[in-house]
Amino acid sequence: MLELRPSNQRGIAHHGWLYSRHSFSFGGYRDPRHVGFSDLLVINEDQVQPGRGFDTHDHRDMEIFSYVLDGALEHKDSMGNGSIIRPGDVQMMSAGTGIRHSEYNASSQELVHFLQIWIVPDRRGVTPRYQQRHFAPAEKRGRLRLIISPTGADDSLSVYQDARVHAGLFDGAEQQRVTLPPNRFAYVQIARGAVAVNGQRLTAGDGARLRNARDIDFSNGDNAEVLLFDLRPNELPRY
Repeated sequence: MLELRPSNQRGIAHHGWLYSRHSFSFGGYRDPRHVGFSDLLVINEDQVQPGRGFDTHDHRDMEIFSYVLDGALEHKDSMGNGSIIRPGDVQMMSAGTGIRHSEYNASSQELVHFLQIWIVPDRRGVTPRYQQRHFAPAEKRGRLRLIISPTGADDSLSVYQDARVHAGLFDGAEQQRVTLPPNRFAYVQIARGAVAVNGQRLTAGDGARLRNARDIDFSNGDNAEVLLFDLRPNELPRY
């Protein structure tokens, strides 16, 4: 069964320099019906004005990844990492015992548009780590490409949790069926465009919870970019 999380019902934060839509409760947005799903705690769709961004701030014991759709995101952190994250790049930060970082729009002219996603880790107090990798469009064209996994399988980024994230691009006749192991939950996030998921049409910003669904079909895409989360069968995040 697919439970739709419509784009237009997400939380909104508008700070002038930042326009953000929240799939789950975050910051000043609180909705007891949407406080995460399985080990997913945050899915924020952020658009940051040129030259602006998030000043240096702290994180601890959280798996945080950014998926850039348009523009360029500049990252700096207390581990000495400095990088520019562009479309196709996936950045993963394990905050562990504590990390400080900043994120800014690297452009003085264009918006940066990205998803920031938090996954609750399966352990506390790990040494902080940073990972970044580019996944070319050809790797995701008409298929779901593994981008995050517990073991870094298939050249994916590693996460401290029994969670796997796939990214795919679907247009026209392109289609794929994903079969999950038994007793798993899944979450689908439509990053852009539109696509049918198990026959139901989803458009940009929509999300969907799937509980104990073995087969998930993606078809009839219209310039769609999607993320699929393969998750433990827990209703809410557990710290």
